[in-house]
Amino acid sequence: MRNIILLAHISLDGFMAGPDGDMSFITMDNEIADHIYPLIDSVDTAVYGRTTHQMMAGYWPTVVDSNEASAHARKHARWYVGVDKIVASRTLPVSSDPKVRIVKDDIVDQLAAEKRRTGGDIMIFASPTLVHTLAEHDLIDDWRLNVQPVVVGRGLPLFAHVERRTQLELRSAKTFSTGVIATHYVTKRS
Repeated sequence: MRNIILLAHISLDGFMAGPDGDMSFITMDNEIADHIYPLIDSVDTAVYGRTTHQMMAGYWPTVVDSNEASAHARKHARWYVGVDKIVASRTLPVSSDPKVRIVKDDIVDQLAAEKRRTGGDIMIFASPTLVHTLAEHDLIDDWRLNVQPVVVGRGLPLFAHVERRTQLELRSAKTFSTGVIATHYVTKRS
C-alpha cells in the first residue's frame, strides 16, 4: 500500500499560513532544500488543494530552464512538471494537462483508492483545508513538518475540527542553522 505523506511548513503556533494566506514567514534555503528535496524521490503523485495548485502551477513551470534559479529549484521544477497531480477543487474546470486530475467530490474516497493502487508514495503539499479533511479521515501516514521559528498568531491552522486522538511516532528531527526544525512523524495504527 502506498503512503500518503504531508509535507508542510508550519509556524511554531501551528499555522500553515498567516492571515490572507501569507506564507512569508517560511524560511527555505539550500540547507533545508538539501533535506526536503530528496524526500520526494519516492513520490509519483502530488496532491494539492485548489489554491496551492494554482500557486504551484503558476510558478514551477517557469523555473525549469531559468538561469536565475538554483540547481535545487530547477530539479524540483522538473519533478513538478513530470509528476502526476491530483487537485481537490469544486470550482476548477477539467484540466487539459494529462498530468493533472481535478477531483470535484469524494477526495477522501479517491485518495483511499489511490493508496491501494501500486506505485510510489503520494505527497500532499501544504493545502490546509485538504489536510484538515484527510486528517479527519485518518488518511495521512507520514507527517513531514518543518517548524518555522516564528509565532504567526492567526491564519490557517494545521489542525481544525479534530475530534479524536491520533497517536504519532517521532521518526526523526533535524535542526537547521536558521532555527527551522524538520520533523518526521508517522501515524501509529493498531
